[in-house]
Amino acid sequence: QVRVMESGGGLVQAGGSLRLSCILSTSRFDDWALGWVRQAPGKEREGVACVNWRGDATNYVASVAGRFTISRDNSKNTLYLQMDSLQPEDTAMYYCAAEPAYGGGCIVHADFTYWGQGTQVNVSS
Repeated sequence: QVRVMESGGGLVQAGGSLRLSCILSTSRFDDWALGWVRQAPGKEREGVACVNWRGDATNYVASVAGRFTISRDNSKNTLYLQMDSLQPEDTAMYYCAAEPAYGGGCIVHADFTYWGQGTQVNVSS
């Protein structure tokens, strides 16, 4: 069992930045590929970004590419999502998620094995 806990959400004006963090309780952090998934009110969950187990391969959904940066620190069991140039359409609950790492890459999707409780991000116009 892997426990996942996010932090760092909040309210920000359009054009602002937030940094989300996520800690995984596991003794083998680098066994897991990681991602961020978001869900806006009335919408389906959407994969936002992913990073492979080494942290040297990432992918993003088109709507956040160039504005968001996913990274991980395997020495701290921590995943990050730096969000810049935030827009009102980025308002959502953001979830950190993990799945067993297979191969050297990662795929952006919304069907991970383990999830956190989420952290709310609100962007005002």
